[in-house]
Amino acid sequence: MQDYMTNYIDTLGLGGLLGGIIIEALGLPFPGGMMIMFSGFLVNQNRLDFYSVFLVAVLAFNIGATAAYCIGRYMGEPVLNRYGKYLRINSRRVEKARRWMEQSAAVFIIVGRFVPMISNLTPYMAGASGLRLTRFLLYNLIFSVIWVSFNLSVGMLFGYKWPTIAGYFKNQVPLAALVLLLAYVAGKLLINHIHVMRGEKV
Repeated sequence: MQDYMTNYIDTLGLGGLLGGIIIEALGLPFPGGMMIMFSGFLVNQNRLDFYSVFLVAVLAFNIGATAAYCIGRYMGEPVLNRYGKYLRINSRRVEKARRWMEQSAAVFIIVGRFVPMISNLTPYMAGASGLRLTRFLLYNLIFSVIWVSFNLSVGMLFGYKWPTIAGYFKNQVPLAALVLLLAYVAGKLLINHIHVMRGEKV
């Protein structure tokens, strides 16, 4: 895996990184995060430029996510229902994503991208929900900067230990994001319940 990813990036350069991250952002099965980690490893070896990798990765993710948003916005959920199997999407996950989207678009887009089985739904559901493009671009930009910075830093600092690092973050980061998102939703529901109870007392 290490040799394959390194050769891929070495051969195709930033163009290969651009294409790979766009595929990742569309929600298709592709190791985009791993590509950025290996790019960071090559940056540490002075084989790639840090700023070029960072800008290309952020740009690519926003291009792919915006394309997915437009598909959701102009084609709607019927497209997800018909072609969702290619994104590992089913009706149950769509309904769960819709509920989270209704709670908070910002949390859904920024944090939801870290949650397995929800991450590939976020741009499509954002578009289908009618969320304004400017808000989506803002939230998506925030996530992409965090995501790219994180993976690039891991690659630069710990690239030589890639199997251990990749395995750890693959298992732990999505779990932490899921816990954070669930805690947020639970807290908001609790606050809403308190407001309703106060209203009834009045």
